[in-house]
Amino acid sequence: MNEPRNTASPETELLHDSFGASPMGIAVETMEGQPLFVNPALCSMLGFSKEEMRSKHCVDFSPSEDAEKDWSLFQRLRAGSIDNYQLEKRYFRGDGSLMWGRLRVSLLGGQATPRVLAMVEDITEEKRAQESEIGQRHALQQSEERLRLAQQAARIGTFESNLRTGATTWTPELEAIYGFAPGTFGGRHADFLNMIHPDDRAGIPGFIDLSIKSGEPSTAEWRIVRPDGAVRWITARWQVFRDESGEPLRMIGVNMDITERKLSEQALAEIPRKLIEAQEQERARIGRELHDDINQRLALLSMEIEQLKDRPGKTKSLVKELRERIGEISTDVQALAHDLHPSRLEYLGAVAGMKSWMKDFGLRQKLDLDFTTDVRSELPPAIGISLFRVLQEALQNTVKHSGGGRIEVQLREESDALHLVVKDSGKGFDVDAVSQGKGLGLTSMRERVRLVNGTITIRSTPERGTCIRVRVPLGVKEDSPRPAG
Repeated sequence: MNEPRNTASPETELLHDSFGASPMGIAVETMEGQPLFVNPALCSMLGFSKEEMRSKHCVDFSPSEDAEKDWSLFQRLRAGSIDNYQLEKRYFRGDGSLMWGRLRVSLLGGQATPRVLAMVEDITEEKRAQESEIGQRHALQQSEERLRLAQQAARIGTFESNLRTGATTWTPELEAIYGFAPGTFGGRHADFLNMIHPDDRAGIPGFIDLSIKSGEPSTAEWRIVRPDGAVRWITARWQVFRDESGEPLRMIGVNMDITERKLSEQALAEIPRKLIEAQEQERARIGRELHDDINQRLALLSMEIEQLKDRPGKTKSLVKELRERIGEISTDVQALAHDLHPSRLEYLGAVAGMKSWMKDFGLRQKLDLDFTTDVRSELPPAIGISLFRVLQEALQNTVKHSGGGRIEVQLREESDALHLVVKDSGKGFDVDAVSQGKGLGLTSMRERVRLVNGTITIRSTPERGTCIRVRVPLGVKEDSPRPAG
């Protein structure tokens, strides 16, 4: 209204008297949405003067998406389809900031000209609190989802037991560890005990009773037998919580599937024993060769030399023959010594030493060997000796088990790594069966490759031969163990 206070109409006087002192923002508008009266509370709330407020249309205070909704309701009010409405919307303040308001709009009755009453309550802080709560709930949901995914990846599940009722709740992750479909665990302590391996079951009640008495965090490991018969290793951590009177109330804990770790530990524990057995087998082999071959040949040679005095006419020809046989024995002793300690690797380098050894090995065993290489770098001793031992083991296994055939050996240098490939066209063998058996050759090869940070794959097909592939990164870490020769 533009008229001065002292010439105001009775209607305006009533508005001033009724709404002027209200703490809630109030405006009286025409049916077209033009403000006629605004009280001080609304001016303060929005940060505009009375003159600025009366010069604007009602939709000018709101963002377009809010104003569109408000104006649609306003049109229905004008059409008489509704006589009031309420909504929460945003308002622009005079400084350009936004506030949240709860708007109630209704028709003013008893007026000569229809008027609209708009009442606004500032709910900005309420909205911020709601948004904060929603944000916290969303963050909690995301955190729970990340925890669930982490538990699935790490094979961790949680449980909670009511020590008074005996009811136990498992998360889906824990049910999966024990081989249950989600929601199918019975929830009873007996159901859990029935899953424990018979050899471990007797100790479980004692673990639980001790934790109830002490109230301290507890840990234990046991095996379970899943419904499909699979045996898995579990490590558990749990704690008992008490009520205000000190009585045990509930137990909360986690289980983790550690089967792979246990299998790795068992495999590592077997390696020293297997290597010792391998050394003993190698000593036995050397002893047999020295006794059954070299020693017998030397004894025979000694007897023939003794007989020279009885055959003076043939001394010259026999001496030549004996000299040749002595040379053969010397060559075989040298080859045996080279198998034990490859001195040619030290003098010729790894690549040339391997090539030289293969040539001698092929001649002794009457094998068709093909060796190709493009390596020009000088190999570190640890890598050279490891690859040499793998090559030795591979070729000796071929002689023992493959039944002969052509053997191809490739030694390549590419992508900052060495690649050794040994292929034969022999009978082949069952890799899994040999790995699980008492044979130590594959274990020895794998361990030597592991010590130089490499990888090895062995593929064999019956009647189609065997292929061994080794990859070793160039450059062994300083703290890496160095394999013995």
